[in-house]
Order: sequence, then C-alpha cells, then structure tokens
Amino acid sequence: MGSTDDIGYTESGGNVFADLGIADPEDALAKAELARAIGALIAERRLTQSQAAEVLGIDQPKVSALMRGRLTGFSVDRLLRFLLALDRDVEIIIKPGAHPGGRINVVAIP
Repeated sequence: MGSTDDIGYTESGGNVFADLGIADPEDALAKAELARAIGALIAERRLTQSQAAEVLGIDQPKVSALMRGRLTGFSVDRLLRFLLALDRDVEIIIKPGAHPGGRINVVAIP
C-alpha cells in the first residue's frame, strides 16, 4: 500500500464552487450559506417540513429541496425573504473589495 504522502491535493481558493468550475460561484456560495442558515433555524425551532413550508409560504417539497441543498429555483432574494419570515434581520454591508471582482460573504449570527 502507498503512503498518504503519495496523495495529491489542491488547496481551495476559498470558494468550493469556483474550485469546481461552477457558473456564478459567488452566487452559488451565497445561496448555499443562506440555505444552511435557514436549515439551522428550522432545526433550532424543531419545525417539521410542513410547518416550515407554512412559515416560508412555500410547499413542503420545496422545503425538502432547500434542506437538501437543491437550490435551483431559489434566488438569493427569495432566500433572504425566508430569513425574514423566520424573524431574522438581514443586514447588507457594501465595502471596498479585497478580491478581484468582489466577493459575497454570508455571516449568520445565532
């Protein structure tokens, strides 16, 4: 058997979606982080998917897709509205960019 020293790897640039060559990686990362925060709030409140659907104003299969990270059909705007429906404030800060092309960063405060 080979040693683990033989295993190659590539260091991430900080966005797995960019690393994988996904189109619009900043949008994909923002949506993933927003969906993670929404899922955490649903779990924290111990809501069933049906209850969450009622709160979010969508049907249960869409909640299931959201919880599984299947985010096609969910815009950043729509995910932000879900956070508002879950009684969260959303604050958007625009500042000088430290990265070429800018970067979107989502920070969820419990």
